[in-house]
Amino acid sequence: MKQYQDHYFKKAKQENYPARAVYKLQEMNNKFKLLKPGMAVLDLGAAPGSWSLYASQKLGDKGRLLAVDLQEIQQGFGPLATVLACDVFSDAPELTAALAEIGPFDLVMSDMAPATIGIKFADQARSAALCERARDLALANLKFHGNFVAKIFEGPDSKPFKESLRPHFDTVRGFKPKSSRSESKETFILGLGFRPARG
Repeated sequence: MKQYQDHYFKKAKQENYPARAVYKLQEMNNKFKLLKPGMAVLDLGAAPGSWSLYASQKLGDKGRLLAVDLQEIQQGFGPLATVLACDVFSDAPELTAALAEIGPFDLVMSDMAPATIGIKFADQARSAALCERARDLALANLKFHGNFVAKIFEGPDSKPFKESLRPHFDTVRGFKPKSSRSESKETFILGLGFRPARG
């Protein structure tokens, strides 16, 4: 294992985060100021919980967090967090109810990734489908001037997905965290400054 991978893995263990992915969100937050006290945040693909744990620490005692994943999440995030094990592609009543109760959101963030099969174009297409679902949920549940972050596997769908955000956000950016493994095809697309459609 490369030294920098060891570094982030060991750092996560030392700082009691479930996974090294926390440092990707930390880098984006340092650069784009995504998280502030009192915000409402939706975390899609939250397991094992690193992003939600980091977010909950930034939101303070008046923030709200909704963490959603297909898998059960064992990590605790404090009394102001709601954790759901459900499929974001479904119209699960508990998800619909939680979105209505906790939203609209200041930030919708997605670290969702497909179960990879090792076929590059298939994995990329599945990643793009997850991003599109995250985008659709963001467009339906973001506050005015809210922000959106989604992980996507780089490929032919990356640019169209990025372009699909431009009509809805003041700024659209790509970002590759230093804490991402160099061989990883993941990158992050950010939509900053949500503009709801008129009417």
